[in-house]
Amino acid sequence: MDNINKSNPTDKDLLVGKIQLLASKTKAYGNPDELETYKKLIKKNVPWHLRGYFMAYLLKEVLDNERPAREKKSRPQKKRQPKNFDGVDKKQSDSTAANGKAKPAAAVEKKAPKQRKERVYPDDARTLYLNIGKMKKLYAKELSIMLQDGLSIKREDVYAVRVHDKYSFITMSEANCERAIEMFNGKEIKGRTASITYSNKE
Repeated sequence: MDNINKSNPTDKDLLVGKIQLLASKTKAYGNPDELETYKKLIKKNVPWHLRGYFMAYLLKEVLDNERPAREKKSRPQKKRQPKNFDGVDKKQSDSTAANGKAKPAAAVEKKAPKQRKERVYPDDARTLYLNIGKMKKLYAKELSIMLQDGLSIKREDVYAVRVHDKYSFITMSEANCERAIEMFNGKEIKGRTASITYSNKE
């Protein structure tokens, strides 16, 4: 019995077969009006010198979509490990459980927010209330400089300045507070008449 060598079809043969199949489907398609609509759209939107390439690209898209997923060249994506609610990788926490070793507290727990140290003022310190704040574009540094210049005092003589949206608090010695009330009360600051008094929230 003669050996008949059947050569495997080349890529070109497969492409030719695919093109012929699509051409026969085009002839047999039951809705020519739909194809006519597509044809007009292509004619309107694709320049004539690009139409051959356009059809070639469409064929490529068809072939790419028919290719099995395993043949498609795609980079494998790394799977991200889910995190627990405490922000630690699940993989890490699982390995800890397996090894039986506890992690350092710093690695597991979130850092506790730094607590503000409460400032200690001298015994004669008093706090003033000023009816002007950030909404009038008054800021702590500016207010501190205004007090230093107006009262001829040093920066360290202004113990604290806290500026909120509509009002501010100033902490100084009682003597400087008295002078500030005399100097700034009724004065126009940032387009508003200043009202400066001792604060009730001392």
